Formats: sequence, structure tokens, C-alpha cells
Amino acid sequence: MSESRMKWLVAELNRHNRLYHTEDQPEISDSEYDALFRELVELEASHPELRQADSPTQRVGAAPSGGFKEHRHAVPMLSLDNAFGEEEVRAFDERVRRSLETEEPVEYLAELKFDGASISLTYEGGRLVRATTRGDGTTGEVVTANVKSIRGVPQTLLGAVPDSFEVRGEVVMLKADFETVNALRIAAGEQAFVNPRNAASGGLRQINPNETAKRQLTFFPYGLGKGRLADSQSAILERLHAMGFEARTDVAICRGADELVAQLLAVEAGRATLPFGIDGMVVKVNDLLTQSQLGSTARGPRWAVACKFAAEQAFTLLREVSWSVGRTGVVTPVAELEPVFVGGVMVGRATLHNIEDLRRKDVRPGDTVIVQRAGDVIPEIVGPVLDKRPSEAMEVVPPANCPVCDSPLTQDEGFVALRCMNPACPAQIHAKLIHFASRGAMDIEGLGEKQLQRFAELGWITDVASIFKLSTHREEMEALDRMGQQSVSNLLSAIEEAKTRPLDRFVFALGISQVGEKTAKDLAKIFRSVEGLLQARYDDLIAVSDIGPRTAREIESWFEDPANRAMLTELEACGVTPAELDGPVGDLFAGQTLVFTGKLTQFSREAAEELVVNLGGKSAGSVSKATSFVVAGPGAGSKLLKAEQLGVRVLTEDEFLAMLPDGMLS
Repeated sequence: MSESRMKWLVAELNRHNRLYHTEDQPEISDSEYDALFRELVELEASHPELRQADSPTQRVGAAPSGGFKEHRHAVPMLSLDNAFGEEEVRAFDERVRRSLETEEPVEYLAELKFDGASISLTYEGGRLVRATTRGDGTTGEVVTANVKSIRGVPQTLLGAVPDSFEVRGEVVMLKADFETVNALRIAAGEQAFVNPRNAASGGLRQINPNETAKRQLTFFPYGLGKGRLADSQSAILERLHAMGFEARTDVAICRGADELVAQLLAVEAGRATLPFGIDGMVVKVNDLLTQSQLGSTARGPRWAVACKFAAEQAFTLLREVSWSVGRTGVVTPVAELEPVFVGGVMVGRATLHNIEDLRRKDVRPGDTVIVQRAGDVIPEIVGPVLDKRPSEAMEVVPPANCPVCDSPLTQDEGFVALRCMNPACPAQIHAKLIHFASRGAMDIEGLGEKQLQRFAELGWITDVASIFKLSTHREEMEALDRMGQQSVSNLLSAIEEAKTRPLDRFVFALGISQVGEKTAKDLAKIFRSVEGLLQARYDDLIAVSDIGPRTAREIESWFEDPANRAMLTELEACGVTPAELDGPVGDLFAGQTLVFTGKLTQFSREAAEELVVNLGGKSAGSVSKATSFVVAGPGAGSKLLKAEQLGVRVLTEDEFLAMLPDGMLS
């Protein structure tokens, strides 16, 4: 049984290697490949006599495709063993210290594990003379003409350089470039790329270098092949930067396993905000002499490991496409999936955004599809695996009527969204209630989606005003399962507190089309009260910064609608009196922009941002050259790294608090 299973695993893994490395058409996710590979490693460890000569555990990547001239690497481009989670990272550190016969902490360099394609660049006399792909680790393909079009690959190096040496690194496609390139391909009637990694890898092996240039690829160095520049991995990267290669500041020197684990958690926390894809963190013993002491196996070095994150992409079956109705009536296609583990969670549904997205991706029930989830981003469908499409798979036809209330759907000129115009549509009402009570809006703790559904089924909540009449059902609520007197008291107290939420939160809670949190705050600052908004007209609204014609029309129409005016009157009768948004109480941060990152211990992120606004400043969600300060707490990740890269001043939470006027936190 073991022998037949091993033979199958070798054949299957070699096939997937060819699809991934040579043809750029993977059929399984990285995590599925890793699981098969691990099984083979364990079987070979138990039955070494059955190990096959062509086992993928004894080689790297796949053989060259034959479309380019081959080149044998002077130093093999080895692969790395994988580590999954904190326990395996610590186990790697233990193996290193055991081999070195030391109890002292080992110094490591932690780098991002780019999700791209590896290449080797040969320089002679400071000039680029050859670029080769990884290939099977021993022999690659010469792609020099293509690589010369890639950003971050210097044609001529700066300063004093060795006569001949090799630079190893990764070719990637930045997320922004991926979106741009795909938009251009769609406009030209070409098929969109499935993901940045495939686009980068395929771009290296274009027969016409101009086609490579169209993909707007980027190169980041991570080390050397042949040659020597310094005595440590970190010093090598510094030398390469001085020669003209792009430097990444998100590398860290870590002493011992504890610092490695802390860095791993920080990198994973900031993964979704990076401008390119990564699938883990690479850990290398920093000192080159120590690396040589540890040596390598046939497949990879003993002094390095790839710490893999949960896969952000996975393959699964699309069961059907359903249609969701949102609070503004927009009808959105939703992919109903065979549940799959991706991005650290089990995913059974994924967004398809809109009809245009559905048509562009052409996913059909029965397809094997690629699902993507990055960080806290809602899962989405990347595209289908066309080679696995059943012959009977039918194209999805959008509905003509609302799937909930059966009202005819409309499509505004110039827009792709289908919309249900029935304000009494149950789906819209439910979505509006969820939004109204949500944290960013009226923030009614204890009134989540399930509780709202429960009260709606009982007939206690039919619209937003009825939320503020729930106290009339107190005894009935206390009799419900998992409620009780204390839970009901807490809920009713939260509802009472919501009556005097700031005006901007109230405006956002109303769910006006095109009005997000920022626009709601801008409206509250200008018009000061609900009455002021009721009197505002198009010309008044269009004069507000960042409000365009469509948004102005949506706001004016909403406040002119008799039904909405009646709702506002009823809310007022229920005691809902939004507090006017106060102006700044100081000018400490006037003209300055602050960014908060990591865990704050003395107040919430929202409270901190409100403090900044009250002192005349702005709070932003990302770091740029315009950022004045970054306040970093424990667990700070990519925003802290970006601040250090740009030279933005970084404050601790205590340093930020020390800047505040007396009494601001009381």
C-alpha cells in the first residue's frame, strides 16, 4: 500500500510542478500541494528504500519548458523546507542550535516570502549579462531580454562591484499593477490573469520581450548565488541596495525563537496591506560562516526555512450563484461554494461583486473555482479553472425580478448594478436594520444580525423606529431563550444610549446611497443638525468637499422622500435626538495627519482618532509621505515598517498621551 501510494504521490506532485512552474496553470492550491508533499516526505522517511529517483523531494521546481536556451546554474537554486505555525518555527530553531551545539540564541534574518517567480541575474564587470529562471534548481532558462524590462533590475551596477557574481531574487507583480494590466487586457478582449503570481511567472517566458514589458513586473533581491559580498545575509542586502537594487525595509534581525515568532505574527497581521502578495516569511541564519557549518540537503539549506501562512487562495466547487439584495436595493451575485479553508477560515460563500464581474470571470455552477481571501477582506472568486469545467455547465443569467419581493429590477444608465426599487422589500429592510444598529453607525450592542432577525420574526421590529420601542416587549424578551433580565437590561440600555449618538453616526446609520462614514461626518460638520440636512438643497450639497453630483442628488432625494421624512419624525417622537458634531477643542494637531497601528491599551482606536480630530488634526488609515506621526502599539506591522521606510516619526502610546492637553482623557 505504501509503495503504490508513494508512486502515485510522485507522479501527481511532478505533474503539479509542471503545471505550476512551466505552464503557469495550477490545478490545486499551495496548501493542497504542501499537504501532498508532506505526506510523501513522511512516507519516504518511514520507507527510505522505496524512495524514487524522480521524487520531487530530491529536486526543485520543474524541468525547463524547452522554449528558451538552457543554462546550468553555477550554484543550485535550492528550495526551502516549510514551517507552519509557531511550534514548527521553534522546532526549526531547536534543530539549528542542536546542530551548532549551542544554547545561545541564534541570530536570524527574517524576510518576506514573495509570491512570485525566482530568477538569477549574472553580472560581469558591473553589467547584466544573463538572467535565468529557477527551472529545476539545477538548470534554468535564459530570459535576459525579458528581464531587462523589469523594474528593479539594474542594467549597470553602482560603485565597486565584484568582477562576476549572481544576484538571486523574486519577480513579482504589484497588486496595483495587476489591476491595471487586467483592466487593459479586458478592454482589449483578452482573458484576465488569474493572480499576480501566474502573471509574473508567465511574463518571464514570453517570446517577445515587449509582452513581458506590458506586465509591469518588479524585482526584489533576496541573496546571492555565485560570489561573495559580505559576511552576513543582512549585509548582503545592504550592499545590493548600494549597487542600485530596490531595498525592502520590512526585513528584521531576530535573536532566538521568541523574536522570530513575534516578527512572524507582525508580518502576518500586515500581510493584506502590502503592495504585493506574500505567502509567508523566510528565516535565514544571518551569519554566512554559520550557514556553511549547517550545510544543505539535496533539496535545500539546513540554515533556512519558509514559514508559510494560511493560503489566501484555494480551489473548490461552485455549487450555484444566488442573488443578494442589499440595503440600497442593489442585487449582487453570490457564489455558493463547497466549503473550503482559505485565509485562516472556512469559506462557504464569496462575493462576485456585480453582473459585470460575473460576466468577465464567466464562472458557472459546477466549475472548480479559485477563492481568495486576504486578511479581513470578504472572500471573492478569482476565476474558474477552465480545464475542469463540466461540458454541461451553463452561463449564469441575471434575474429580471427581485429574488425576495419579485419586483422588476432596474439598471441605471451608465451603471452595472441591478436594483430593486421597492422600499418595502423585506431584504432591504432587514439589511437597513443591520446597518443602522452596526458598530460604525448607532452601535447598539446586543442587537446583531441574528437578534434582529429573531425580533423581526416575532413582529417586534419592522423598521428602525420600532427598535426604540422594544422596551414595550421587555417581559416577553426576558422569557426568550438565552436572554434573561440582565441581557434585556443591557440591550435596552444600549438602545437608550443610541438615542443621542453624534449626528455624523446617525446620518451614516440612515443608509443613504453613496454616503459613507467620511461623507456623513462632512455633512454633520456643515449642516449641524437633522433640520439643517432637511433644508439642504443640491447646490448646498455639491459645495461640500468630496461630494460629487451623484452623491448630492442621492442625499437631496433621500431627505425629500415623504417616507423618509415620516421616519425621521417618528424617530424624534421616540426620543432620538442626535448630538451635533462639536468643532475642534484645540489646535494641537492642526494641519497634521496621524496613523494608529497595533494594539492600544488605554483607549480604543476609534477614541484615539476622535481625539486627533478634536485637536484639529486628521486620522488616516495608511502611511504616506504626508503622515505626520505614526502611533504604534504592540503587534504593529506593515504600517510601522512603512513609517520607518519613509522616515515618518513613530510614537509610542505613552508618548502620544504625553502630548495631549490636561483633561483630554477625563
